[in-house]
Amino acid sequence: MKHFTRRVLGTGMALVLASAAVACSSGGGSSVVEGSWDEVLAAAKSEGSVMLYSAQHPKNLEALQAAWAQKYPEITLEFVRGTDVDLIPRIDVENRTGKGTADVHITTDTAWTASASDSGDYSTTLLGPSFDNPAYEPDVSIKNDRFFLTTAATFGLGWNTTVVPEGIQDPTDVFDPKYQGRVGIVKPVGIASYVDFYDFYNENFGDDFAERLAKMNPRIYPSALGVAQALTSGEVVVSPMVQPLVRELESGAPVNWTLPKPSWGTPFYGHVTKAAPHPNAAQVLADFLVSVEGQTALATATATALPDIPGAVANAHEIQSPDPTELTSEYVEKASREWEQLFT
Repeated sequence: MKHFTRRVLGTGMALVLASAAVACSSGGGSSVVEGSWDEVLAAAKSEGSVMLYSAQHPKNLEALQAAWAQKYPEITLEFVRGTDVDLIPRIDVENRTGKGTADVHITTDTAWTASASDSGDYSTTLLGPSFDNPAYEPDVSIKNDRFFLTTAATFGLGWNTTVVPEGIQDPTDVFDPKYQGRVGIVKPVGIASYVDFYDFYNENFGDDFAERLAKMNPRIYPSALGVAQALTSGEVVVSPMVQPLVRELESGAPVNWTLPKPSWGTPFYGHVTKAAPHPNAAQVLADFLVSVEGQTALATATATALPDIPGAVANAHEIQSPDPTELTSEYVEKASREWEQLFT
């Protein structure tokens, strides 16, 4: 587990910081109110809405939206779901211009997260009381009082049970000639976490793993969600890189999954954007994301940041995560070019 240190805020210190926390807005420089958490909450209800940008599974985001509506019916939660390639450039533009749409942003790009949390240019200090919950392990879950662990995605093996009733147990099983042209994979171009995933497989399942995979003439999808849908429909029959198919199994889809040993995952880190147009609601949403209610909503097929959450497949603190010092923008660009040359 990668450990990220944080100066833990007590409730008193959090309230002091509330008076200084300012989030720029396209609506005229609104800011977090001075005072207690109850006053922040009251101001959030007056703002009436909050916007989340996230790379998490859309069904989990819908569950989050429903749980939020139960607890905060006065504040409408909307979300935009996209990959890091989609969302990080938007966050960059909104931050640079000060004309924000996103109030909270969640990403798997560990290198971008490390850089942004160190600079402090993109985010405001976290204020919510849920961040001081010992079960959340704030010392290792929060980076520089700004970026916070929400969940972690685990990736492994999936198969269509109609075509492959015996299943697969090892990533190299997909190299069986009978799966030629019927393997589903994710495209890592420009996405640091997926670049790391391919590196992980090369390191643990043969340094020629990517080359062997390319020779299978695989079908390529922009995300693991697309791979899951293709397995369900039978467009592909096996995949070495899909998230746990918990939701698909519950719906009766002809699929199954398992995590190989060792298995790989990537954390989702969130932050309150400095250009948030609803800065008080943004703080309340950030707090909700790490509460029991928020973690339960996000738990399906993911690793959670709180223990004993129903539906979670693992503890996010125990997932082997990417090393942000290795996933520089230059390295991701180089690896993306090499992947395109190999698979096209």
